[in-house]
Amino acid sequence: MTGTLDDAALDTLFRTARSRNGWVEETLPDSTWHALYDLLKFGPTSANCCPARFVFVNTPEGKARLGPLLSEGNQKAMAAPCIVIIGHDLEFTEKMAELFPHNPGAQHWFGPSGSEKRIETAFRNGTLQGAYLMLAARALGLDCGPMSGFDNAGVDAEFFAGTPIKSNWLCALGHGADTPMPRSPRLSFDEACSFA
Repeated sequence: MTGTLDDAALDTLFRTARSRNGWVEETLPDSTWHALYDLLKFGPTSANCCPARFVFVNTPEGKARLGPLLSEGNQKAMAAPCIVIIGHDLEFTEKMAELFPHNPGAQHWFGPSGSEKRIETAFRNGTLQGAYLMLAARALGLDCGPMSGFDNAGVDAEFFAGTPIKSNWLCALGHGADTPMPRSPRLSFDEACSFA
């Protein structure tokens, strides 16, 4: 890689990007979500394990299933064109032969089913892929409303029953219609970082 992104791109991804609470009433085509995934999938994960699984809730029927599982404060997200459930597959190792073909033994690096190492790997890397989703969404001109106020067990029962997938967090996607509050402070380099 050479060079850096220009200021406009850095603003879009980080400096002026804001979490949104209000949404333009619109329907976005499924091609939007395909394009989004086709960007985020290239973000790195441990041994390319790619444990994240995404449910794009963009139909009235899907929202009717998800809505009762959101906290009262997050009900505003129902107005977004789409709410993505970011989950992680605890049996992600079943895809390792496909995802890491140059080392067939990679599926055994993460311990047996149900082990702490496998659960941690799925959660950590699935969370990372969710962050890639937000960056990809912003790069495509979408706004994001990430949230964690919801009934995880209820979402798992409603959307992942009979699977080894567990929900992690949610992200509303679309075009923001609200005026964001002033940006909250961030820690300085010296407060958050050190050298070793």
